[in-house]
Amino acid sequence: MTAVQESLMTTEEFEELARTADRLSEGVRLEFINGKLGVKAMPDGDHSRIVQWLTRLLLRTNSGWWLHPEQGLQIHAYREGRARPDAVLADADAFVGQGEWANPDPVLMAVEVTSHDDDTDRRDRKDKPRAYADTGIPIYLLIDRDTCEVTVHSAPKGERYEQKTTVPFGATVQIPAPVGIELDTEPLKDWVK
Repeated sequence: MTAVQESLMTTEEFEELARTADRLSEGVRLEFINGKLGVKAMPDGDHSRIVQWLTRLLLRTNSGWWLHPEQGLQIHAYREGRARPDAVLADADAFVGQGEWANPDPVLMAVEVTSHDDDTDRRDRKDKPRAYADTGIPIYLLIDRDTCEVTVHSAPKGERYEQKTTVPFGATVQIPAPVGIELDTEPLKDWVK
């Protein structure tokens, strides 16, 4: 996501802009985090394969779950921000009847897979952990293709996660409740450049 400018726009103005961008342009996804308008890069094939791999693993753990790709979420304590995680784990029917920007309460875990762009550090490693923690999302899973590491953020408290575990690709990492699985990250080595 590239920061476009500091924004004083309202949430409603952002949503209208995002709808217009979706209609007029392929490959542009907008987000509104910490009052900043951002453009998120479209995923490449390896990025999509990682989300597919994770979806299959999570479905084997609980067939009632689904890893919803690109689900827009209302974020922050007052829900005035808008984020589009690469995927969110929730019950399969969690977002039925909701619009493009859903209530985040059913989300068990937000997932981001880094893209190879200039804004990855700020967006995925700084802004999103704060936004997801502040929103009360129990787990934030960052699959970082730049550093070849997986970071599990858990125990949200205010604008931060109290627990943070980072392992290199190839290691096994525990994703705590409410997800409660052990994740073998060895396959991720095949999907980095």
